[in-house]
Amino acid sequence: RPLNLTFMVDVSGSMMTPDKLALAQQSMNLIIDRLRPEDRVAITTYASGAAVVLPPTSGDQKPALRAAVAGLRAGGGTAGAQGMITAYQQAEAAFGKDKVNRILMFTDGDFNVGTTENQRLEDYVAAKRETGIYLSVYGFGRGNYQDARMQVIAQAGNGTAAYVDDLNEARRLFGPMFDRGAFPIADDVKIQVEFNPARVSEYRLIGYETRLLNEADFNNDRVDAGEVGSGASVTAIYEITPVGGPSQIPERRYDQNRIGVGGGDPTGEIGFVQVRYKLPGETESRLIQRVVSNGGQQPRSTQPPENTRWALAVAAFGQRLRGDPWMPADYGWAQILEQAQGARGDDPYGERAEFVQLIRAAQNLPARTAP
Repeated sequence: RPLNLTFMVDVSGSMMTPDKLALAQQSMNLIIDRLRPEDRVAITTYASGAAVVLPPTSGDQKPALRAAVAGLRAGGGTAGAQGMITAYQQAEAAFGKDKVNRILMFTDGDFNVGTTENQRLEDYVAAKRETGIYLSVYGFGRGNYQDARMQVIAQAGNGTAAYVDDLNEARRLFGPMFDRGAFPIADDVKIQVEFNPARVSEYRLIGYETRLLNEADFNNDRVDAGEVGSGASVTAIYEITPVGGPSQIPERRYDQNRIGVGGGDPTGEIGFVQVRYKLPGETESRLIQRVVSNGGQQPRSTQPPENTRWALAVAAFGQRLRGDPWMPADYGWAQILEQAQGARGDDPYGERAEFVQLIRAAQNLPARTAP
């Protein structure tokens, strides 16, 4: 589908350093390189006020697009709310039901506004998503970067958030992998997992603290959820305790986390997974249901697939980094590093090699207790 993109660029004084606006300009040029004649791009900026640098322009007008990007200069305050309004106005001007309509926000996230204004901004973005315009956020720079705020805004706008720390990361995000963030293939994706109490006594979902839904909202198509882009995948990791295994949670008289006490179950069903999603532009969700089973057999002693082992290493890294109290004491940085190195596999963009280096760097950090 044709792209209707709006570059919403933070050109406030805080963006003046080379790892911010200059890197954002390089990132925008990478996107421009991929544009087709049927695509459209508008460029807006915000600092002390908001401005339209370039109205919606055809993707075959690359010299004009690059010139507009090259002319951006940083300075002034941060009128984030006005910048958002201006960007949506340009996106709406070129809106098409047959297009992918998306605002790409390039910022360090330093809006210089209070909690009330932040909430208004989030509410505004959430209301605008109903028009069919997505909002994705790309963060730049160090020091005052507001990652949590960017995540909230991206979620409200049915988009994604990513951090760009150098040109290599920009090439990865805005090169061959750009389609994952630009072209949605499923909206309002929800996952619900049930565990069989005859097989599983305890469980916990790792991560997704800001993505949890009430159980009743799974079947409610009016409740917003996450989006999945072309070629992207979503991984949810659960830690479980099989019935009869050592408990991780202290026993209580009425314990909802300990969901079963065992018993016969010849089916071998471990759990039941349901996925709801909407095709872009549709209002009614579709349902996929699958049983998780090992056929009544004991778990195999063979290793999980390579990508699964890699995902587990990444999850363990995050838990150890934030001092998760549920992390086993004997599964430290050395064990995480060993698992990651053993599951690197194919690494066309060098991401896994970079992650291994992050683990090595984390080994030198002071120990952190749970938040």
